[in-house]
Amino acid sequence: MADFDALLSGYHRFRESGWSAQRDRWQQLAEGQSPKVMVIACSDSRVDPTQIFDARPGEMFVVRNVANLVPPYEPDQGRHGVSAALEFAVTQLQVEEVIVLGHGFCGGCAAALTGQFDAAGPGEGGFIAHWIDLLHDARDKVRAEHGETLDRAAFRAMELEGVRVSLRNLRTFPWVREREADGRLKLHGAFFAISDGILHVLDESSGAFSPA
Repeated sequence: MADFDALLSGYHRFRESGWSAQRDRWQQLAEGQSPKVMVIACSDSRVDPTQIFDARPGEMFVVRNVANLVPPYEPDQGRHGVSAALEFAVTQLQVEEVIVLGHGFCGGCAAALTGQFDAAGPGEGGFIAHWIDLLHDARDKVRAEHGETLDRAAFRAMELEGVRVSLRNLRTFPWVREREADGRLKLHGAFFAISDGILHVLDESSGAFSPA
């Protein structure tokens, strides 16, 4: 696995090839950004949206966090990183589509399903627990459907439910809801299966994920 020195070597390769090969593109981006798509993805090192979608610099506005979660709209004095990014992307950059990208073998979804950090304090998983409690209702649903024996099918169900939870929470934001209603914004759910590299897209009318 790469350490910092290896990353610096990668940077020098990028400067010699990737950056120089797209010099005109970087010059355009220096003057501003205008992505059409926002992607809300997991922080997991195995799930890089730019690789999955083979995107060029400046094409996607990406937010990554544990379990690719969107919290509900909460207009209080808390520090809401995901909400701030969403507000910026939708109201300032005027993105036209928002994609929630879940993935297989998600540690955050697994912790939510098993309750691994439920009793943890800060430094022991407490911050994780408070974040993934956004999935408590989804956990109850998956456990009711799959029982106490949590096999791979149960964890996959939890990962898919996580995408659905974030989509529902997106629609609690007034500026998202208004733009979706008048056609200025589209929401999508997707799931990347790490083991086979297949992207699945959610059909919200049927509730099913199917290979893209």
